[in-house]
Amino acid sequence: MTRHVHAIQCIGCPVGCGGEVVIEAGAVIEMRGFTCDKGQAYAADEVVAPKRMVTTTVRVDGGTLPLLPVVSERPVPKDAIFDCIRLLRSVVVQAPVEADAIIVADALGLGVNFRAACSIAEA
Repeated sequence: MTRHVHAIQCIGCPVGCGGEVVIEAGAVIEMRGFTCDKGQAYAADEVVAPKRMVTTTVRVDGGTLPLLPVVSERPVPKDAIFDCIRLLRSVVVQAPVEADAIIVADALGLGVNFRAACSIAEA
């Protein structure tokens, strides 16, 4: 079996401890150097299934601004980010839009909603 050792700098808290994650056959078999459970959970996810929050804009029709900032409610699998961006590029919302409104529900079947990051009034 092939073992891989990944050095990870944790971003889970202000301490920013570093450590190593040992992967064998796609599974975490050992973790070294992390000082808390949050760091271990972050590092394991980052190595096996990395995710990121997604923020972008969608077009607005009839609003005081031409673009509406949107953000994912939770992190999106890293390999699906550009597919989400392509989906959101095709979205046009009608003003007015309230902050926190769901703009796209269950994007790409990932179970992730995209919400408005601000309100936009009707022009």
